Amino acid sequence: MDPLQNPFSPGAGNPPPELVGRDDLLKEAAIALGRIKRGRYEQSLMLVGLRGVGKTVLLNRIKDIAEAEKYCVVMIEISEDRFLPELLIPGLRGALIELDRMEKVSAKVKLGLRILRSFIGTFKIKLGETGVELGIDPERGKADSGNLESDLSELFVALGEAAKDRQRAVAVIIDEIQYLNEKEMGALIMAIHRVSQRQLPLALVSAGLPQLVGLAGRSRSYAERLFRFPRIGPLSPKDAAAALRDPAKKEGVVFAEDALKEIALQTQGYPYFLQEWGYQAWNLAKESPINRSVILRANVEAVKKLDGSFFRVRFDRLTPREKDYLRALAELGPGAHRSSEIADRLGIKVQSSAPLRSGLIGKGMIYSPAHGDTAFTVPLFNDFMIRVMPDWRAP
Repeated sequence: MDPLQNPFSPGAGNPPPELVGRDDLLKEAAIALGRIKRGRYEQSLMLVGLRGVGKTVLLNRIKDIAEAEKYCVVMIEISEDRFLPELLIPGLRGALIELDRMEKVSAKVKLGLRILRSFIGTFKIKLGETGVELGIDPERGKADSGNLESDLSELFVALGEAAKDRQRAVAVIIDEIQYLNEKEMGALIMAIHRVSQRQLPLALVSAGLPQLVGLAGRSRSYAERLFRFPRIGPLSPKDAAAALRDPAKKEGVVFAEDALKEIALQTQGYPYFLQEWGYQAWNLAKESPINRSVILRANVEAVKKLDGSFFRVRFDRLTPREKDYLRALAELGPGAHRSSEIADRLGIKVQSSAPLRSGLIGKGMIYSPAHGDTAFTVPLFNDFMIRVMPDWRAP
């Protein structure tokens, strides 16, 4: 097949040629955004799922929905080494500037800009590093206490009031939100709580790994009343087949049924892997229909590609002891396993393995689906660990 016509696009957050199986979630997001814009209370969304289920793709699609509703959109990605205010400030500034450029002067927007200036000064964030230039004096006594919870709440309320004054709305969209610490998560939840109490048009939509639910609950006990936590999982066999069949059909190419079944077996329905297998199969096929024999060759190429990039970049961040822990987990087979079983494989007490486990959860490599259980956040990582450390023995 002509590689230039290949419709499949594996990559971090790349939109697939066909976004299937997510209509209900997108409808839920559209309703929430529509209600919040109209000043009606609605729970914000925190999408929860493993790597490779398409959370970033969904956030980008929700961003499109918000912009179609005339929202000012602030979109950020959390990283382990950046402070939440530092990440938020450029986008919040952009939203306030957008509101300020509308017709007529708005005292609410001007106040919001002054409160933002106070917030910046309070947390000693250098303007040059964030690209923020306001040229305005701070609002004394607002968002300048040094307490992140109260200051972020005052800033979000000011932003919501500015948007309401302009008959607009603001959507704060956050990816990789599980990397927030408990203090930052608590401050963000409290800020959304204050905004919701005043029925201001400001929405939060975020996405993260499964540990997000526990983090939110520990940060604020009322988080489950403020947010919905839709679980984003692999696609059903029917939707997985459509994600491959429909884009190929538009290019005049057909997947044989045995080929679709083989891809479903290898990818387990995870959207990222479906794109990778589709991409490799297309480039290897000589003609249509693409049959199972092509997929068997694509299996080799897809695994090689994943081992060199998607899996490898995560593996290379690990310490030797962390690699041992994950290899012991892989030794137990797919799925979740008791932490005590992993410790037994390592030949140590479960209490001694707890810091390792905690560090790996913090790095987003594993999560706890139930108390005392441990599982990989990256689908198919179990097999990768066995491939990359084939002769492993417990230290």
